[in-house]
Amino acid sequence: MTDSEHSPDTDPHAPRRPSSIFLIDPDIDNHTLLEHACVSLASANVMAMDFARYLKGSQSDTLVGIQQLIMLGELAVNRALDKLDPP
Repeated sequence: MTDSEHSPDTDPHAPRRPSSIFLIDPDIDNHTLLEHACVSLASANVMAMDFARYLKGSQSDTLVGIQQLIMLGELAVNRALDKLDPP
């Protein structure tokens, strides 16, 4: 298949077109986006830990691992916020 035969959905060189279902206003500043991401990650962290309590064995271990990845993401976003808005 040549490059000219790629459809827009499968062409790796086509410009990225985000879905309009969940479109974030491009005028929102980075600080606001990071604050929202931090709150979302904190909520996901709590939900994952609460849910992990109801699971047993490897399923609980897997969800705790996911929770820890969420927590690491939250820490990274917090660090980015600290750099944008130092104390």
